[in-house]
Amino acid sequence: MKGESKLEKGEKHPVPSAPLISIVDDDEALRSSLEDLIRSVGFRVQGFSSAEAFLRSNQVQTTDCLILDVRMPGMTGPGLQRYLRSKSTDLPIIFITAYENPDVRDQVLEAGAVAFLYKPFYEEDLLDAINAALEIR
Repeated sequence: MKGESKLEKGEKHPVPSAPLISIVDDDEALRSSLEDLIRSVGFRVQGFSSAEAFLRSNQVQTTDCLILDVRMPGMTGPGLQRYLRSKSTDLPIIFITAYENPDVRDQVLEAGAVAFLYKPFYEEDLLDAINAALEIR
C-alpha cells in the first residue's frame, strides 16, 4: 500500500544495543536500587549477589562495565578483579564500598579500576563513573 512505512509491513529497524552494566553486591536492596537507577538512564543492567554468581553467568563476556562491592562473602571484589585480570578480561570496574580502607582503594585503582566510591554516594557520581568506564571500553 502506498504511504505504508516499512514498520507497518512488519520490517524492523536494527536498534543498537544499550551497554550492559553488571552489578555484583550482596546487599539486595542496594543492588535493586542501583539496577533501577541504571535502567532509568537507558542502560541494560544485570545484578548478581556474589562474584561467583557473576562468574557462572554468561554475562562476563557481554558486560560493558562492572560495578563491584569490595566486601562480600566468598570471593571479594578485589579478588574478582584479580581473577578477571588473570584471564585477560579487560572489563572496566567501578568499586563501591561502605568501608573506608585507603590501602584497598589504592590497590584496586592501581590494578585498573575506573573509580572507587564510598557508600552512600551521589547518583551523579556513579553515572559519571559509568560513562567514564564506557569511554574506556
